[in-house]
Amino acid sequence: MTSPFRPDLLAGARILVTGGGTGLGRGVAGHLVAHGAEVHLWGRRAAVLAEAADEASASRPGSVHTQTVDVRDGDGIDAAMGALWDAHGPLTGVLNNAAANFIAPTESLSPRALEAVTSTVMKGSFHTTHAAGRRWIAAGLPGAVLSTLTTWVWTGSAFVTPSAMAKAAVHSMTMSLAVEWARYGIRLNAVAPGPIPTDCAWEMLNPTDQSSVGATQTDRIPMGRAGTVAELANLTMFLLSDACDYLTGQTIAMDGGQMLAGPGTFAGLTAMSAEDWAEARERSTAASAASKAQRG
Repeated sequence: MTSPFRPDLLAGARILVTGGGTGLGRGVAGHLVAHGAEVHLWGRRAAVLAEAADEASASRPGSVHTQTVDVRDGDGIDAAMGALWDAHGPLTGVLNNAAANFIAPTESLSPRALEAVTSTVMKGSFHTTHAAGRRWIAAGLPGAVLSTLTTWVWTGSAFVTPSAMAKAAVHSMTMSLAVEWARYGIRLNAVAPGPIPTDCAWEMLNPTDQSSVGATQTDRIPMGRAGTVAELANLTMFLLSDACDYLTGQTIAMDGGQMLAGPGTFAGLTAMSAEDWAEARERSTAASAASKAQRG
């Protein structure tokens, strides 16, 4: 896909991408670099981050930096943010992309399973936004925050209840801080993409041997296809650029019309039996292990 933007759209921008070692964050990072941004990737695995940085900076070597950060750790986030600003200068934008999710009957979830998702999505997004935002405010600098959500923030979704809850909280944060921080020149928006296949995540959200189920079913999308990382990157770059300084507090669905045609959720999985779910857990565990082994 040809970019509609000039190559220097993000010249001078310094953008942090959480969860930048894999998935959508990794894919979008390369587009940010190609349009002039200096990009910082946060993630938990140094080797994966290094590989992602090499890939994203292919068009402009030296433009991507990494930090090993666990976004579930609020104090760690603040320390990492301080180190980033001291070494490289203030950020201009933050992309809250780190996520955790898995499909399971809600009655089977443990407190630890709930915490694994909410601490990454909800707490991680808040702590990262807060660490950047209070520094922008103290220095009198503008900034832009963009969070990656899903259309479940409007509809909820069966079998991914922790994710739906956590992402709805970030949706609320986006609207709340858009009002509170507008006077400082800080904008907050979010994108809610439809299915965009990425390594591991696609397998984790498909618990059966079908090619796609529930919210990942492309035959239920009016456009008849999944989205692409390039399409998501185009929207991301626009929202992080200074081309839309009057846009704040919005969550934009980019899903080929999926939500309007019928909520893109996993409600159809109510037909699965206990045996089906046991098999699904084995499949998800194997997919996760394979992904970790492949990326070191």
